[in-house]
Amino acid sequence: NARIADDPVKEVNSRGTLVFATSGPNTRTSQMFINYKDNLFLDKQGFAPIGEVVQGFDVAQAVYSGYGEAPSQPRIQKEGNAYLKEAFPKLSYIKAASLS
Repeated sequence: NARIADDPVKEVNSRGTLVFATSGPNTRTSQMFINYKDNLFLDKQGFAPIGEVVQGFDVAQAVYSGYGEAPSQPRIQKEGNAYLKEAFPKLSYIKAASLS
């Protein structure tokens, strides 16, 4: 249950930015999301972009999104991929990523 302290919001939540998910101040863990459109309202909520998709955004957009917010975060934390693979068979997975 390690938490990551919040970063100050220095960039806007524009299309293509990479952001830690949070449920309030200083509650970040390892969950992240990509803004698929400008979400400037997130700036005032403390969501601080930490990166940007500079190549392959079309690949990110091709990730299956049909489940929306349906997966249960507590179950993901408790049961991991076993839960996801059983309950969400069309879910896309990131197998590799690199930073530069």
